[in-house]
Amino acid sequence: MSSKISYVVFQGSQNFRLRIVLATLSGKAIKIEKIRSNDMNPGLKDYEVSFLRLMESVTNGSAIEISYTGTTVIYRPGIIVGGSLAHNCPMSKPVGYFVEPMLYLAPFSKRKFSIVFRGCTASHYDAGIEVIKWGLLPVMERFGVRECALHTLKRGSPPQGGGEVHLIVDSLISQPITMHNLDRITISSIRGVAYSTRVSPSMVNRMIDAARRTLKRINCEVNISADVWRGENSGKSPGWGLTLVAANKKGWCVFAEDIGDAGDIPEDIGTKVAYQLLEEISISGAVGRNQLPLAIVYMIIGKEDIGRLRITKDQIDEKFIHLLRDIKSIFGSEVYLKPVDDDDTGDLIAMVKGVGFTNTSKKIA
Repeated sequence: MSSKISYVVFQGSQNFRLRIVLATLSGKAIKIEKIRSNDMNPGLKDYEVSFLRLMESVTNGSAIEISYTGTTVIYRPGIIVGGSLAHNCPMSKPVGYFVEPMLYLAPFSKRKFSIVFRGCTASHYDAGIEVIKWGLLPVMERFGVRECALHTLKRGSPPQGGGEVHLIVDSLISQPITMHNLDRITISSIRGVAYSTRVSPSMVNRMIDAARRTLKRINCEVNISADVWRGENSGKSPGWGLTLVAANKKGWCVFAEDIGDAGDIPEDIGTKVAYQLLEEISISGAVGRNQLPLAIVYMIIGKEDIGRLRITKDQIDEKFIHLLRDIKSIFGSEVYLKPVDDDDTGDLIAMVKGVGFTNTSKKIA
């Protein structure tokens, strides 16, 4: 039976989550080969297997085949059904690794999404809770997904975690709104949160002071709050971190975040994140680097109309190229990059024609 099905074939482990998400939205079966085939430990990692289990839970009719060595995965998507469930995340990845792909799927589900994720709530390499709440959910709102929230029930710092977050997406839409945003972000305010679990509250205050000292040269409002967690809701490990978000008056924003490791100085983390935010502001177009995949995918699955989004040359990196290639492989659509005519910034306009995706799951409900 499987031999008669035509697959879109990929190689390697990069963009693993996004390829599964794109396949689910398009309804096309995919085959991913040579997953870390040259590594000492070839095949899927525990967090990728956990993600596939999560995809099985939020879809109906999906079929997943994993080879004996774990280096090949065949995924035949079903329909997105959503619903209420809980997912235990492995300690190797934070909950943000699993929450982020759900943002692509939840608005196009049969039922509302209500998922409790348990595990670590922060890491160096994947989105933290505040980044999703303040950086990614606002992007969804621009495309018409307005009833969505992420609640922090418990914070859990690495390595032992113990955190718990609740993702709720009540907006079920047929297709995203067509996007037209040709302006660079002009920052009007900066807000943030410095948090800690099972350490002295002074760590939080030192991070806040250092970040404010770095950002005081910017002539805009800076509001950084402290979020100190104690007791059973503070997870199993000591930890601390900082998230900063810069927004304009229209609600578009960019962000930066980091967490402290054993031996790190809070002032260094505060200064580092503040400079990361300033760098992100300087290289961002209409959205930041980490928001760009979500915006582009929503534009691709929009109505058959031309959407436009301003990006900068600094945002065109290896991840962005992989994203465009995967979109072309699965949807057959291309993103046309056109230089901005009216200035000398070197910025580009990403022009995307939507594929006319419609939420068939919603019709069944």
